[in-house]
Amino acid sequence: MRFHFLYKTIFLLYLLVASSCGVLAQNEQPDFKVKGFHLDLRIQVMTPAALKAFAKELADLGMNTLVMEYEATYPFKKHATITNEYSYTREEIKEFIGYCKSIGIEVVPLQQSLGHLEYILRNPRYSELKEDRQDISQVCPMKIEESKELFTELFSDLAAMHDSDYIHIGGDETRLLGHCPLCQKRVEEVGKSKLFVDYMSMITQIVVDLGKKPVMWADIILKHPEAAEELPKETIFVDWNYGWKINHFGDIPALQDKGFSFWGSPAIRSHPDNWYVTDWKTHFKNQRDFIPYSRNAGYEGMVMTSWSTSGVYGFTWDVDYSVVDMVQLRNTYPLSGFRILIASYAEALKTKDTLDTDRFIENYAKTHFGLSTEDTRRFVTFLNSKPELIVNGKPKESESIAAMIEYFDPIRDELLKVEVKNHKDEFAHFKLMADLRMHYLNFKQIEAAYNSEEYTSDQAPQLLNQLDVLLAEANDLNERFYSLNKDFLYDAELKDQNALRLQQVEVLYDRLSKLK
Repeated sequence: MRFHFLYKTIFLLYLLVASSCGVLAQNEQPDFKVKGFHLDLRIQVMTPAALKAFAKELADLGMNTLVMEYEATYPFKKHATITNEYSYTREEIKEFIGYCKSIGIEVVPLQQSLGHLEYILRNPRYSELKEDRQDISQVCPMKIEESKELFTELFSDLAAMHDSDYIHIGGDETRLLGHCPLCQKRVEEVGKSKLFVDYMSMITQIVVDLGKKPVMWADIILKHPEAAEELPKETIFVDWNYGWKINHFGDIPALQDKGFSFWGSPAIRSHPDNWYVTDWKTHFKNQRDFIPYSRNAGYEGMVMTSWSTSGVYGFTWDVDYSVVDMVQLRNTYPLSGFRILIASYAEALKTKDTLDTDRFIENYAKTHFGLSTEDTRRFVTFLNSKPELIVNGKPKESESIAAMIEYFDPIRDELLKVEVKNHKDEFAHFKLMADLRMHYLNFKQIEAAYNSEEYTSDQAPQLLNQLDVLLAEANDLNERFYSLNKDFLYDAELKDQNALRLQQVEVLYDRLSKLK
């Protein structure tokens, strides 16, 4: 009996120690192996000099990985048809990768392989691969042999150029799964998961055969996980979560139990950001909440995404849906204006607990910009302002566009009063964003008047006068936009971005002019 009591006491002490060790282990989670950043070069293509400066800044902030979504800016040898007017040269790519290596940054290429392939499928050379004639975002996953030839050549080129252990194969938002007759029949036989996995297994095997580890966005396999075990265990899934609930796409622990590794991926530019209106509060909260969760969930890496556009495009078609041109349908402010979120991300990676984002913002305002307490309050008010957009001519939350203007105009005016001691050019981006938002709201109010039931042609001169004021303001905004982003983006891009921002204004102006 005494022995039994002694044994029981020792066992309880063991549980107590083990429990204490467990708490200690939880508080001392290992650091992320991959501390990365994702560059979206679909639009807003950074100049080579800007790329190097950005990589250096990431390295100085403690990051070690840069995921490059080149899209049409990569100079493929055998598939030069893919490249666009902003394509880098092969020498520029080699030099950039070498520079990154010298400062401790590993460059991981991202090549989409199923969806988000408009920039490839717009070319007649690849049209036979399309899942749909008009929605050219996706290749048909039943055309495995034809796709295998293309992507073997693309990935071989990337693998030869990049010395990273990883190649990111995309795989997200493949919304056309099961769309064409061939795929519909296959889905009826084996289901969407098998259709997806059979195709992506072919892609991942190309990467594995090249001696690399495939990295893939996790949304589709989480939605359709039934055949997941057929993918190579080397596959790393990236859980992209931009502020929604955990396991938004599906059961992540179930895939971890099958032996798959995960990276996490928040965002500093994403939906619903548009027309240079940024949801700052959501992006800070995303970092604050998701990064500690990912660490505790055993994710091996973290890659911050930064989307220059939505990946959805408008098209100018020739007959038979031949693409003449395509243009992005979301406009976010260039990455040059988001250093505060990048610095916050770097701090969140270093913080084993939850980052106090409110304190971080205040400290950044005072120490980085040298703001007074009052100016810090003005800056924080701007970042916390409602990022409301106008959809189909109406606000979603506010009573009216006039109410939105009444709400934001004083916030903008207060921000313009801020006196900046340090990094004035960086803060100038915020002031420009505020002015661009007012320009957007003022135009939308004019547009709403034009679309109201009370509108008559007699009102055209009055609306034209208001548009004249906006177009005069636009000249100043365009010059400021160019000045702040010169050498960060190419001059032709800056001109295109300014033109795109004013397109709706000029279209309405031309329509009203005919009635004057």
